[in-house]
Amino acid sequence: MDQLTGSGPGGAILYTDIERAAAGAAPRPAAPKRLDFAEMRRAIAAAMARSKREIPHYYLSTTIELTRSLAWLQETNATRPPAQRLLLAALLLKAVARALGEAPELNGFFTAEGFQPGAGIHIGTAIAIRGGGLVAPAIRDADKLSLEELMAQLRDLVARARSGALRSSELSDPTITVTNLGERSVETVFGVIYPPQVALVGFGMPVERPWAVSGEVIARRVLTATLAADHRASDGHRGALFLADIDHKLQSPETL
Repeated sequence: MDQLTGSGPGGAILYTDIERAAAGAAPRPAAPKRLDFAEMRRAIAAAMARSKREIPHYYLSTTIELTRSLAWLQETNATRPPAQRLLLAALLLKAVARALGEAPELNGFFTAEGFQPGAGIHIGTAIAIRGGGLVAPAIRDADKLSLEELMAQLRDLVARARSGALRSSELSDPTITVTNLGERSVETVFGVIYPPQVALVGFGMPVERPWAVSGEVIARRVLTATLAADHRASDGHRGALFLADIDHKLQSPETL
């Protein structure tokens, strides 16, 4: 496993390589096969170690005030049955996808030939698998989906990831990864970029904090958004503009 060979651009290790390694390099069966989670963790650890050795990470964070987003979600969901309600996760993913349209240097791959922009905005969404392990299947062309479509795809990916029914293309397609640890009561997450991607966005748990509004300090719900990015493809200035754009878009959720 320490010598895991990548099949992606420039020899990059893809999730499909991890799957093959976890399955003992056996051919993919027609029916879903239970992965060896211990082997998966070792394969992911090898990829992350390579990432930290080879990728010059830089890290940024910002605090986003959620009053408008949460109020819009509450109003939008008021007349919907539970199965059709939108979650904050859908708003966050859509804000990231839309912001990437103005920050293409964060959406793509870094290979031996340099930075290669993604052919589309395919957001890998980190999902914890019951019993151990982590996968990040892609929601393809997330910027072009409606919130309802994005929410439906997110629910579908989570269900299939936990039942072992993901397609290999969903694991190899992501052009950027988003990890949301809010449901795990984590306030801030600084991720490790998954090569050959060049950026990872992290969201923490919404929390109530003192917030200054028109000269007064009041309690507001906020969350921390972070960016880990590859300094070979972008810089702190561009990364800061990207996070600010995510914040801006979440202040007008009705436009997402």
